[in-house]
Amino acid sequence: MSLPLGRPARILLADDLALFRRAIATLLDEQEDMQVVGQAGNGVEAVEMAQALDPDVILLDVEMPVMDGIAAAARLREVTPGARIIMLTVLDDDETLLSAIRLGAHGYLLKDLHPEELYAMVRAAVRDESPLSPALVGRLMAAVRENGRRVAVPATEEDALSARELEVLRLVADGLSNKEIGSALCITQGTVKNHVHHALAKLGMDNRIQAAAYIVRQGLGRPRA
Repeated sequence: MSLPLGRPARILLADDLALFRRAIATLLDEQEDMQVVGQAGNGVEAVEMAQALDPDVILLDVEMPVMDGIAAAARLREVTPGARIIMLTVLDDDETLLSAIRLGAHGYLLKDLHPEELYAMVRAAVRDESPLSPALVGRLMAAVRENGRRVAVPATEEDALSARELEVLRLVADGLSNKEIGSALCITQGTVKNHVHHALAKLGMDNRIQAAAYIVRQGLGRPRA
């Protein structure tokens, strides 16, 4: 389901480095369609503030004191199931990436992103897409292929999906946005969103990254040249 439109996206930012946190908050607040409603310094504060503020998007640092980002993400999935959780970190190790995906995080970004890339990723989360730093896409797919059993995916057979849903998920696994998928298949973005939503419901998954991991692990992706 899409997040509400017609107002700025409410963003909660959690990072133990105050200077970095405030700098990111300043950048996001400069955007007309974004509003930082809270800043937390650790995972416990993030959970408490999320319950009080009901944010649309939560930017969550992986390494924080008291409660780290991975543990906080698991708790946030329970207390604010409608929020889009984006892990924000300097780490790029496969185990942390897979842990975030298993917990249902909607995106995973490296902190060295250019501000314009950060804005685009946040907007992608608001559109109910799953942002992932471009540098991490290849790593994710390689990690899923090598460690697929560690990724929480259901045993649902591929024939549970319609031909069109499978086609859409293959393009999701290729990293395409709803707009790009719509152009490729000559359908509207709304139709793409509906196909993704129905496919996720059938597979019992939370987001597009998990679906992409499923496509890769099951060997259902498009043939490569």
